[in-house]
Amino acid sequence: MTMQERRMNTFDPPAAAPRGIWPKSMLSARIAKFRELGLLGFIILLSIGVQLRNPSFLTLENINDMATNTAILGILAVGMMLVIVTRGIDLSIGATLALSGMIAAQTVSAFPEIPPVAVLLIGTVTGLVSGIVIGFLVSKIGILPIIATLGMMNIFRGLTFWTSGGKWVSAHQMPVDFKAIATGKLFGINNLIVIAIIIYVIAYYFVNHTRTGRQIYAVGSNPDSAVISGINRDKILWLVYSIMGGLSGLAGVLWVSKFASAQGDTASGYELSVIAACVLGGVSIAGGSGKISGIILGSVLLGILNNALPLINISAFWQTGIQGAIILAAVLINAIVKRGVDRNHLMRRKI
Repeated sequence: MTMQERRMNTFDPPAAAPRGIWPKSMLSARIAKFRELGLLGFIILLSIGVQLRNPSFLTLENINDMATNTAILGILAVGMMLVIVTRGIDLSIGATLALSGMIAAQTVSAFPEIPPVAVLLIGTVTGLVSGIVIGFLVSKIGILPIIATLGMMNIFRGLTFWTSGGKWVSAHQMPVDFKAIATGKLFGINNLIVIAIIIYVIAYYFVNHTRTGRQIYAVGSNPDSAVISGINRDKILWLVYSIMGGLSGLAGVLWVSKFASAQGDTASGYELSVIAACVLGGVSIAGGSGKISGIILGSVLLGILNNALPLINISAFWQTGIQGAIILAAVLINAIVKRGVDRNHLMRRKI
């Protein structure tokens, strides 16, 4: 096998670059690292500023509340990152979460003795099936992701209301063991945080140390080149939407367990917060770029904003405006970074 063939199969970066010009992968990595450090610094400065205004912000109790409230967002951001990396989008995750949560809640209401692990499995499988359907529409039928997920979002919402008969499943209909999924602790750490950490670790290994993980980025970076090099693009697209669905189903069970309530409009619009967390974390809407560490920071920042702004007596109107301004700034930074990387890559090719 020639060196050129080996590079096409493994997507290795060039061995060397002309003097004074950074290889695209090295430049992207350096910029991404700088962005993450900048985001971390902003989070620290924001936390200090809020603490000065309200000393109760950095108490252990409030930090634990922020972490548990952010855990579900962070879990969903992992799946959304994979979807966006392939140049896609999933607007159905809030509806998938609601459907999975409703089915889980109805199951424990009818069968109170069912083990919590089985309920988690039921919710996850429900979401997985939903993701498989969307993946089929996108990869095999060729429907644009935004259209496919928008249509399925309405279908899943309809199914949620149909299965529930328009009724809620409230706390008194749920057994204690089910509610303990979100309220219980393992080694003194809330279960939601533990589950989120486990998913982060698995996702980090998957995207950084497996062939399939590298292929996901290859499809997002240059779909045509990926197909020419032998990657099954349809299979990759189907996979990422299935993963997104499975994580949405898991999040549905965790959500219902945490809030002890299942409703037809659960998590309505929540997909926008998940997309925002990814964008804040440096995931490029143009595809091909995104890191687990980045989406963790993006989720943490959103969690802090949701918790801190009310504590310093900022009105709900301004809370939305401030969050929108920060998200817009992140999008602009991503656009500037991408333009700089592309310009550098073009200069290197000319030389």
